Amino acid sequence: MNRRKFGRVALLSPLAVGHALEVRSNSAQDATPISPLAAHLESDWPMHRGNPARTGEAASAGPVGAPVLKWKFETQSKVQASPAIAGGTVFINSYFQVFAIDAASGTEKWRFQAEGMVEDSSPAVAGGAVHVGDADGRVYSIDATSGIERWRFQTGSAITSSPAVVDGTLYVGSEDGNVYAVDAVRGVERWRAFTQAIGFSSPAVVDGTAIIGGLDANVYALDAATGQERWRTPIGKSTNSSPAVVGGVVFIGSGDGYVYALNSANGQIYWRFDATLLVFSSPAVVGGAVYFGNYSGKVFAFDASTGAELWQFETGLTINSSPVVANGVVYIGSQDNNLYAIDAQSGSELWRYATGGAVISSPAVSDGVVYVGSDDDFVYAISGAGN
Repeated sequence: MNRRKFGRVALLSPLAVGHALEVRSNSAQDATPISPLAAHLESDWPMHRGNPARTGEAASAGPVGAPVLKWKFETQSKVQASPAIAGGTVFINSYFQVFAIDAASGTEKWRFQAEGMVEDSSPAVAGGAVHVGDADGRVYSIDATSGIERWRFQTGSAITSSPAVVDGTLYVGSEDGNVYAVDAVRGVERWRAFTQAIGFSSPAVVDGTAIIGGLDANVYALDAATGQERWRTPIGKSTNSSPAVVGGVVFIGSGDGYVYALNSANGQIYWRFDATLLVFSSPAVVGGAVYFGNYSGKVFAFDASTGAELWQFETGLTINSSPVVANGVVYIGSQDNNLYAIDAQSGSELWRYATGGAVISSPAVSDGVVYVGSDDDFVYAISGAGN
């Protein structure tokens, strides 16, 4: 169901306050270059939320008509990370393994055995390599064609944040409190910036700035080249939501039940939207609207400029999944075991597809197919009857 409603927006005074972060750099040149960065197809979904700005907007349309199962792939453990799609291959991780799956047939190309659990950090594909973090603080770079490890980088604690790769640099947060910038080809640290604590929030990298939410209830903006802090803004409670950056505005959810809109240049709070309960979901920002889910199982849409609510849609259970918007359709998972397709303008349900477990994984869309993981140990590829 959906319901149109307006209001519940709090306009706030600026809260951004500058502080000094501890930044460490490493300019060592002792690793051997492997390959130049490879270009992506327009229809690819190479990282969590689809792009470095984490907007959640797909470049290609999703399924047409009623949902049809194209294939499903068993990983033998729950799939809560989100797929990356590049060059006709779906990359996904589950438990201690990273898988490469043929996007057309659903057959396995290779699997990589990690030393630590890789349930949470979602893969990023760049330069012919797949990058993902594990629960023991490692970042792996795996050859996308062969599944052979290229390098690994050690942080001080678990990585549940998902990496972004921009212009040859990998950015990721660690539960040791640092945001790391690592040479994506050589695996050498470029800098680290100590915040306080980073959980699932994944950095958005836009216009030379890396922006990430912290478990210390702050949003941080760091110079992408040096790691120096540009601003930090308190947002009430800890956040595991990843920021989306569009048109000079940062959108991010918080444990206090609000979604915040911040000035990307200085961190000033423009407004906040009251979603009532904790927002773990990361927002998608498309066509002047913001979409996200909350712990009550509702999906919200609101105006990106004013924060006025446009509609809300109710699923059957908690939402950890983050929405993807493709050609006027919002795709999102729920712990009620369903993947939902919702009309982005009206908030009406177009269809739902039932899996055998909670859908905590965030969907990815490429070439008319939605890919998503489920707690039933499967990765699903869902096409449409009219495709």
